[in-house]
Parts: sequence; structure tokens; C-alpha cells
Amino acid sequence: MPLGPNDFAAILLTLELATLTTVLLLLIGTPIALWLARTESWLKRPIGAIVALPLVLPPTVIGFYLLISMGPNGFFGQLTQALGLGTLTFTFAGLLIGSVFYSLPFVVQPLQNAFEAMGRAPLEAAATLRAGPWDTFFSVMLPLARPGFLTAAILGFAHTVGEFGVVLMIGGNIPGKTQVASVQIYNHVETMEYVQAHWLAGGMVAFSFLVLLALYSSGRRGQKAWV
Repeated sequence: MPLGPNDFAAILLTLELATLTTVLLLLIGTPIALWLARTESWLKRPIGAIVALPLVLPPTVIGFYLLISMGPNGFFGQLTQALGLGTLTFTFAGLLIGSVFYSLPFVVQPLQNAFEAMGRAPLEAAATLRAGPWDTFFSVMLPLARPGFLTAAILGFAHTVGEFGVVLMIGGNIPGKTQVASVQIYNHVETMEYVQAHWLAGGMVAFSFLVLLALYSSGRRGQKAWV
């Protein structure tokens, strides 16, 4: 196989980044999606628009502003420096933050649709049985929204794997630290190493196909949550 150590390191780093991003997205996106699905506040539309911004903004724009904000003169950069953490640009932690922001709508919107689809009847039934908020969520809402969670996890993971512009802007191209698979493909093309680029690119095509196959096979309700 014409793949070198840097290629395998990039693949492992990509899988690590996608896994951690998906976990964080589910933890962060679930309360946001639940609030958007249940609230009647006037803030629903502007917050929903903010969450959906990565769907329409070029990745380089998102990466640029994240780079500025996490840099030494940015708000978050000054905060992390005050906490003794240094700056997060060109680090794995910076990649993780950028990936969470960039893939947020791919998790929040399927979850929001799943919560909205279940209606209020199950929640009202749980309330009549004096179920607490946590019991209602884990015993009623979570099982009913399971297809939405599956869709959100698959899309969040796959979208992170395919990132390029955001990770390149924030993380640069440091082998073993911030060099993910999509950036490594770009490196191979730049140096005219098309065989290696074919192997990595072909692997991502196969991965994307399997992701979509899993998504369309996850059940009708899971499909309606996004696709």
C-alpha cells in the first residue's frame, strides 16, 4: 500500500477528532435542539439562524474568524492566555473547537426535528405520572428521539471527517498534531503524489458512501430527521 506513516497518522488523527467532536456535539447540541423545539420565545429564530450559519458560510470564513478570536489578540485567545493555557491556534484543541462549531447544525437540526416530531402528548402523559424532568428525558424523549440521535451522530462524525477549510485555517498543517486526512490529500496533490492522493481520496469516497448507506438504512424516522 503506497501510504506512508504521515498518511496513517493523519487518518488516526481524523478519526480521533471526529469521535471527540461527535461526543461534544451531542452533549452541547441536545439542550440547544430541545430548547429550539419547545420554546416559543422570539429568540428562537435568531438563535436558530446562528446555529445554522455554518451551512451557508464558506469554511474559510468560519476558520478565519475562529483563528482571529483564538489568536493572541482575540477574546478567547486572551482568555486562554490568562488561564495559563496559551493560545489554541495550531493545536488539536483548537481543531476540536472549530470542528464543533462548524458541524453544529448537522447535529442540532436532526435532533430539533426529532423532538418536534414527537409532539407534546408523551410529555403530558409523563407529567400526569409525576415523572421528573430527567426521568422524562431518559425514559420518554430519548427513546422516541433515538432515530434523530443516530442521524445526528452519523452526520456530525462524517462532516467532521470531511472538513478542510476550517481545520487548515485553525490548525495549519502540522504532521501528527493538526494534519488531518483532507489536508494530507491536499499535500499529496501539491507534490503531484497522485497515487497516495488516490488512496486517501478513494478511502474517503468509500467512507462517505457507507455513511449515507447507514443513514438511509437507519429507518424512515431517522431519514426524516434530516434527509
